[in-house]
Amino acid sequence: MLTVASDIDVLARFGRALADPIRCRVLLALRRAPAYPADLADALGVSRTRLSNHLACLRDCGLVVTVPDGRRTRYELADERLGHALDHLLAAVVAVESDQTCPDAATKDCC
Repeated sequence: MLTVASDIDVLARFGRALADPIRCRVLLALRRAPAYPADLADALGVSRTRLSNHLACLRDCGLVVTVPDGRRTRYELADERLGHALDHLLAAVVAVESDQTCPDAATKDCC
């Protein structure tokens, strides 16, 4: 049974998904078109096992869904509006000083 998440929960799930570069790349790829895991792994240059873990995270976050396709399973964005949200995030201006990174960059592999 699907439930509607609160606004804060939705943002937290989106944040968790976007916190990893591989998950970002997966979301951007699925924004263009649905795909099969093997094809995604090849396109992104990651192992199928590693990709599987990231796809599981994205499913748990509610951002992607699986669609049975014969003996295969295709992945796609759970809602087409997620693609639009990604477009808007990519178009947003982020003010970053070129000589500064976030304080957690070295320990948390961010920025």
